Amino acid sequence: MLSRQIRGIATRQALRQASAKTPEAPAELAQESHLPKHPQQFKKPPRQPKKQTPLRPHELEDPNYKMSGWKQKLGQGIIKVFGIDMDRSRAGPVAGSWYFGECKKQALVYPDEPMSETAKFYYETLGLPKSFSQWFQITALHYWILSVRMRAMPAKYGKNYQQKLVDRIFKDMELRMSEELKINSGRIIENYQKDYHAQLLGSVMSYDEGLATDDITLAQALWRNIFNGDPNIDMRHLEALVGYVRAQLYVLSKMSDREFGFGKFSFVPPNEVVVPLTQAQESELRAKAKEEFAKMTLPSQKSVLSLDE
Repeated sequence: MLSRQIRGIATRQALRQASAKTPEAPAELAQESHLPKHPQQFKKPPRQPKKQTPLRPHELEDPNYKMSGWKQKLGQGIIKVFGIDMDRSRAGPVAGSWYFGECKKQALVYPDEPMSETAKFYYETLGLPKSFSQWFQITALHYWILSVRMRAMPAKYGKNYQQKLVDRIFKDMELRMSEELKINSGRIIENYQKDYHAQLLGSVMSYDEGLATDDITLAQALWRNIFNGDPNIDMRHLEALVGYVRAQLYVLSKMSDREFGFGKFSFVPPNEVVVPLTQAQESELRAKAKEEFAKMTLPSQKSVLSLDE
């Protein structure tokens, strides 16, 4: 029964695209449903964080961080003298910090603190439970979205970006379980890490299958992972999430390797609409990108990643 309902998503999306004058944002599409919500049931309430772990000031997910002038000059000199491959070195600060921060914050929520619009989409509009495991599943989804683009980069760089991002996610999880959830046993944390790693591998494989086939298969993967196979799921919510994922992948597909490799991508909020670009618009954006990178002449900004695809 659920499979037949999911198959209807693709048909409804096609009809909507053919008849609607203005595309709908995923959040608006999800809010069209007036079906009663059925919260997922738990044997005991999910463990909530005791405190918020602050961002480390040396990481790029902190937009206020500034490196001192003498450190910049020293670093530029070392890069120039030793001819360091910056496209490889850049994976750490870009994938391990900036893109990690993008993944982490999408569904981040703390008690008695206001939620972002994206977090509201997941926890209020889609009605997902506020739990650490749910946060991980949403983070894993955003990791996969980024990994799709990383795998399209030259192999030696794309693999490095992927590894830096996934390493950073699991290091952060270890800190959060220890500092926020107050899990004091290293063995318990290690077991959780192994379980989450297995979940990540499984979700990536299922999302890849959806990417390589159709929206029906992608919707089934999202239902199993994000919605925990909930039989009471609202099909309009699942349809909205499929649209959200496809929108992110479309934006990423229009970015060159160099733009993406320099951390120019941010996830599109679910309350915004992604409209396909015309050929003229694509040419204009590419010209602006080339103009921007032409001004970046420091040794640390050196790159062989293409601006043309």
